[in-house]
Amino acid sequence: MTEPPSGKRVLRESMLAARAARPEPERSRADAALAAAARRLVAGAARVAAYAPMPGEPGGPALPDELAAALPPGGLLLPVLLPDRDLDWVAYTGTLTQGGTLRALREPPGPRLGVEAIATAEIVFVPALAVDSTGARLGRGGGSYDRALTRVRPGVPVIALLYADELVPAVPTEPHDRPVTGALTPDGFVDLRAPR
Repeated sequence: MTEPPSGKRVLRESMLAARAARPEPERSRADAALAAAARRLVAGAARVAAYAPMPGEPGGPALPDELAAALPPGGLLLPVLLPDRDLDWVAYTGTLTQGGTLRALREPPGPRLGVEAIATAEIVFVPALAVDSTGARLGRGGGSYDRALTRVRPGVPVIALLYADELVPAVPTEPHDRPVTGALTPDGFVDLRAPR
């Protein structure tokens, strides 16, 4: 998907620069707090869809293991990026390999469950660069999650993991953008479905 020049691109560049400038000790503390909070949120769930954060993304490298520890075996689904930029899903078993389509990604090996597997999740965690109070989410511009989120069952929480300063006043949107229903930061959970 080719993105036209927009406020999205400007905001994306700004958010990526801020992440790159975040001191490592601050990032490590925030990632540990996010992973622990995410683990508490999934307690009691049978199946959760999440992701393995790329370097510098909220949640850090420990996120998949933290989530898997709170779920039954095979209960954590992680994405595999397909050549058309859609997302297939694999049950996480403790191993990640370098992505085949985008090398910065870490993906689980194992049997592919299909693009529709996200519809079996009771909670969905998504990466984001920024989210606003309406649930508008700024991703990296590939459209993978906007496509995948069309398959999430109605009523299932879709939660973006963010650093606290990534909750912003406004995120530019386009018709294909899919909102999130909540945001989890090191400061806590923000329910974006609540009346304003």
